[in-house]
Amino acid sequence: MSLATFDTLLGGRKIIAVLRGRDSSQYEGVIETLIDSGVNGIELTMTTPGTLDALPALQKRFADDACIGVGTVVKEEAARKAIDMGAEYLVAPNLKSDVVSVAVDAAVPMLPGVLTPSEVQQALDLGVQTVKIFPAQTVGAGYLKHLRGPFPELQAIPSGGVDLDTARAWLSAGAPAVSVGGPLLGDVFSTGDLAGLGRTASAFVRKLETDS
Repeated sequence: MSLATFDTLLGGRKIIAVLRGRDSSQYEGVIETLIDSGVNGIELTMTTPGTLDALPALQKRFADDACIGVGTVVKEEAARKAIDMGAEYLVAPNLKSDVVSVAVDAAVPMLPGVLTPSEVQQALDLGVQTVKIFPAQTVGAGYLKHLRGPFPELQAIPSGGVDLDTARAWLSAGAPAVSVGGPLLGDVFSTGDLAGLGRTASAFVRKLETDS
């Protein structure tokens, strides 16, 4: 699935929020706060208990305002179930051909985690044009520019350790969006501080939209 399709899902916005909660019952308020703050890319993670069971109801409520996908998808059966339950895209920390093939065959956008040029080429050969550079903090935004030497059309979204400053650098390097977890969500899943989350998310959105 091409990045153009993924960009369309996000409506040109720049942030995918990665939600890792203690339980899927925490998702609703956090998603609502993110949407109100201007963040419409939502990645629910398989490491949060109950994620797939909660997905249909969350899609029903937020379908008009958010693009909700499922992340940490590392098994073929999980990929199939996530798609069946309504995931608009899949994200993985690694590159597995069987997981990617499920998404490609279903015409569902897939962001597999890659780091090396060999993994990039393998992802492209599997039919993926958009990859997730993970862990992004390890290599920095300049890495995308280097990768685009041998892969000039490569589209990549960074994930892992992306904060406000590094997000700006990645966007300047050509990333169409950034995947952000802790620096955006903070400790909201332990404190329930939705007001604080709203302030942080709004600051992210204002700064990245201004810089872009």
